[in-house]
Amino acid sequence: MEKELNVTYITLDWYVEVNKYRYVYFFIMCILYILIICSNSTIVYLIWTHKNLHEPMYIFIAALLLNCVLYSTNIYPKLLIDFLSEKQVTSYSACLFQFFMFYTLGSSEFILLAGMAYDRYVAICKPLQYQTIMTKTTVSVFLVIAWLAPSCHNVVLVTASAEAKLCDFNVKGIFCNNAVYTLQCARPRLITVFGVVCLLNLVIFPMLFIVFTYTKIFIVSYQSCKEIRKKAAETCLPHLLVLISLSVFFIYDVSIARVESDFPKTARIIMTLQIVLYHPLFNPFIYGLKMKEISKHLKRLLSQGNMISCIKAEC
Repeated sequence: MEKELNVTYITLDWYVEVNKYRYVYFFIMCILYILIICSNSTIVYLIWTHKNLHEPMYIFIAALLLNCVLYSTNIYPKLLIDFLSEKQVTSYSACLFQFFMFYTLGSSEFILLAGMAYDRYVAICKPLQYQTIMTKTTVSVFLVIAWLAPSCHNVVLVTASAEAKLCDFNVKGIFCNNAVYTLQCARPRLITVFGVVCLLNLVIFPMLFIVFTYTKIFIVSYQSCKEIRKKAAETCLPHLLVLISLSVFFIYDVSIARVESDFPKTARIIMTLQIVLYHPLFNPFIYGLKMKEISKHLKRLLSQGNMISCIKAEC
């Protein structure tokens, strides 16, 4: 253990030919990070600037994509610094902060998707009551709960982890996720019990609510006319795809801490990278291509950009 001014330092144990290919890795990850920021921010900008997109469904989408930007910013800058560093080292407090932001932003996506599911349920199953139910207050409550509830839950886990005694100082991963628990001499009972509470409140219950809601939507749609079925498919399919993507990566992240230490390091790194790579890129492309109104404004924005480029080229 290294201590300077009572600061505990830990090593991110993911070294795989970094010295030899550090600039290649840095360039690739930097491009991906820029792509994530630009793609998510573009959709958020379109929703922000077009009044016809100031509806609950699109507000939830903007919140989800903003979440992706914050989620990526929590991981990529440190990852890029590590590629250029001789040693991949961080303080334990910084590691816990990254842990806190990772799970707070990650679990808030489940609540945002639950908000989207409720919005679609009211729009399709109770269309005449939509304006009175999905008010600005209702949307605001969902947004506050989406970010406040995970924060309150995860701060308990971080506080308990900060007080736990450490017997290891090598995190087996590229960033600080639940692998930090493997550093502890003995996992505190509070973390074990409250971890289950967090899993239930922030993941399981929202997922059950989403499944129940979409089941009701599909039943009503099946019994309705073709137009209603088409509307349900167009607006619900992107949300379901994002939910499936998020669920797969979450299940992997929860299970990876349980994997034995002799699990191949390269395979572990590649699998962990999926969490921070595919999902933040997947969301903007799904919503940009599959949501009709957003796709229309996106095409218009791109065509305007091409026109400006052509005019400048002629000049």
